[in-house]
Amino acid sequence: MTGGTIEQATATDPLARQRADARPDRPRANALDRPRADPLDRLRADARARDAAGLRRDLSPRDGDHDGLIDLASNDYLGLCRDPRLVAGAVAAVREYGTGATGSRLVTGTTELHAELDRRLAAFTGTAAGLVFSSGYLANLGAVATLGGRDVLVISDRTNHASIVDACRLSRSRVAIVPHRDVAAVERALAERDEPHALVVTDAVFSVDGDVAPLAGLHRAVRAHGALLVIDEAHALGVVGDGGRGAAHAAGIAGEPDVVLTLTLSKSLASQGGAVLGAPEVIGTLVDAGRAFIFDTGLTPAAAGAALAALDVLAAEPGLPGRARDRARRIAALAVGLGLETTPDPAAAVVPVVLGAPEDALHARDLCRKNGLKVGCFRPPSVPDGRSCLRLTARATLDEAELTVLGTALEMIARSTGRSLHT
Repeated sequence: MTGGTIEQATATDPLARQRADARPDRPRANALDRPRADPLDRLRADARARDAAGLRRDLSPRDGDHDGLIDLASNDYLGLCRDPRLVAGAVAAVREYGTGATGSRLVTGTTELHAELDRRLAAFTGTAAGLVFSSGYLANLGAVATLGGRDVLVISDRTNHASIVDACRLSRSRVAIVPHRDVAAVERALAERDEPHALVVTDAVFSVDGDVAPLAGLHRAVRAHGALLVIDEAHALGVVGDGGRGAAHAAGIAGEPDVVLTLTLSKSLASQGGAVLGAPEVIGTLVDAGRAFIFDTGLTPAAAGAALAALDVLAAEPGLPGRARDRARRIAALAVGLGLETTPDPAAAVVPVVLGAPEDALHARDLCRKNGLKVGCFRPPSVPDGRSCLRLTARATLDEAELTVLGTALEMIARSTGRSLHT
């Protein structure tokens, strides 16, 4: 509109009234007279506050050999990331299908490899059907946001992964946060809800503490109240249960129609991507209505080829998951012996060493590096205030010499931080 009154404009432009109604009542000159602020000032102030609290993060590029350090930080639980069989699977996929999926899975992004991976993941975990996503984060977003809704109560463990937290926020559901591993609290929330439908969502193995969810009890609760149970197997697949088939399989509930599994391909399977597994009705709903699936480009062929090769390795070497769990127990025993706070009997490959303040965790991380170790360092908001920690991740290929180096580093940490429970 270049001139005339609003009333004149609305006669020929039906959107003019809508635009006029959206204008602020006060004159536009007031906004123009307001001092112009630098829009980055608040970001700089936030960064200074994080720096003062010891919460700044940085990116540390590494070489292909983890800079010569012993890897106790990655999610490569079975030590397959550089396995020649997985490399060959990825290379063969690139030669056959090219470097990218070329589109969403509903257009051109479903190759024969994707369809095979859908089937193989379902068969491996004992579920009816599967659907591969381009990341584990998106698999959680897709499952919870699509299966939730305004008439669905979502019940979430307070220590669930950030991807589950974000999925709950996107679901448009009322969300009930329950205490950690508290089946009774879940049962109360289910019994007292007003919504006709409900969804209980939990990590199978919790990503920082390394403890396992009470899956059998949670399943009894959802079965009694007509709800669905969504289990994120990210840290359990390939490590927990017979042959690494996951925590739901170990609990005997993987194939139940009211159980939905999500998982990632980027940890034990040493690839990239994620998946949702469950009843055909669940998978069909995600294909029809799951925005995180519909509007995303499919997983790269190389990642699909590597994940399929990893499943072949697990079939050929069923003892790998047990070796990863054994190394985790050995790591935990070293920490317990020095009086450090940890999960004494880890369910999978994750072993925390709780140090309290962010600066203590950073100091411990640096001590580990000086001893030739690469470890995870978790600070708020990844963990609650006062619970900053090292997160040590076991590998099936971790050897005795590497465990000895870790023991030396942990002894130095216990002495220098004063966090030993023995003092």
